Amino acid sequence: MFANLTEEELKKITAAKNMISHKKGQTLFYEGTKPLGIFCVRSGVVKTVKAASNGKEQLIHLAKEGDFLGYTSLLSDDVYSSTSTIVKDAKVCFIPKEAFLEVLRNDVQFHYKVTENICRDLGSMEERLTDANQKSIRERLAFALLKLVHTFGVEDDRGEKIDIVLSREEIASLVGTATETIIRLLSEFKKDKLIALQGKYIHVLDKKSLSKVADFYQ
Repeated sequence: MFANLTEEELKKITAAKNMISHKKGQTLFYEGTKPLGIFCVRSGVVKTVKAASNGKEQLIHLAKEGDFLGYTSLLSDDVYSSTSTIVKDAKVCFIPKEAFLEVLRNDVQFHYKVTENICRDLGSMEERLTDANQKSIRERLAFALLKLVHTFGVEDDRGEKIDIVLSREEIASLVGTATETIIRLLSEFKKDKLIALQGKYIHVLDKKSLSKVADFYQ
C-alpha cells in the first residue's frame, strides 16, 4: 500500500512507525476498542475473528506478510469490529493514526490504493456471504483449503503443505460449521486421497479434484 509514496511521505511514515515482534497467541487489538493507528504484517500470520451472537468466534480473515489491519475502523472513526490475534509468530508494524491520515490526505495515489483495498475486502465479504448461502459445507471446506494452500502453500514431496497450523476449531470457524463436521470431512478428504494429514499440518495432494469438490460437488 505504501509502494508508491513520495520519498518525503515515506520518511514521515518510517519516522512514526513502530516494529514489534509478537508471539503466537498474543492479541493486536480487541473488538469494541478504539483504533489508535493501523497495523502492517511484515512476517508471520494474524487471524481476525468476530464474536457471533451465540458467543462463538467466526474466523473472517488470515493476514499474511504485506497485509494491513485496522484501517477500515480507523477511517470510519469507529471501534474495531473484530479481534486480531497472532497465529504464527509475527513482526507487525504499527503506524499511528495521525501519520496515516496525513499521508492519506496529501497523496491521491495512496488514497486510491486504500480505497482499492477496502473494495477488495468488501468483495471478499460478499463472496463469503454467497458461499454461506449457496455452497454446501463440503464445498466450503474444499474452497477454504484451496485458498489456504494458495496463500500459505509450500511444495514438498507429498504435494503442497499448508504451512500454517490451524486447529480444527479454527478451520470450522473459517468455514462456518461445527468442529465435528470438519473432523469428519477432513477424514473423508483423506480417504479420497485429496489431502494428507501429518501432525498438525494439512497437505493438499490433488488440487484438481479438490477444485471439483469446491465448485461442482452435489
